[in-house]
Amino acid sequence: MLRPAGEITSAPARRTMLAKIIREQAVGRQSELVAMLRRYGHFATQSSVSRDLRELGVAKLGDRYVLSGGLLEAAAAKNDFSTLKQFVNAQLTAGTNLTVLKTTVGSAQSVAVAIDTARWPEVVGTISGDDTIFIATAGAREQRKLGERLRAVFGR
Repeated sequence: MLRPAGEITSAPARRTMLAKIIREQAVGRQSELVAMLRRYGHFATQSSVSRDLRELGVAKLGDRYVLSGGLLEAAAAKNDFSTLKQFVNAQLTAGTNLTVLKTTVGSAQSVAVAIDTARWPEVVGTISGDDTIFIATAGAREQRKLGERLRAVFGR
């Protein structure tokens, strides 16, 4: 497909601009986002915006889109694991004392904060990136206990 000269087509650049738009303006329809992105020089279709919203973890609050970071931070502060559950995709183990949680892009830190503030005795500490959390335990027994707890909370 030919695109007009000067349009930026990389998904990361488009997602960065999309997040900026959502933070700074009240937008409630994907068609509005497509038009705004095009005004800023980013090629976008409704389906690409839909994928971008999903990747960014954007939620609809009332009649407008919001970045899930604000929702995640509020849920993490309240240890509201039922809200955070939707952002956890997978639970894996690595060795006998490391558990890995895979999350949607941008939500790992908030999920890790909730785990840290829960002060579960089997957790030694967490390290989070953008979509991955490493949870350290003292040993295999603690790792099993953590795995049970995480499955009960996140269903994974």
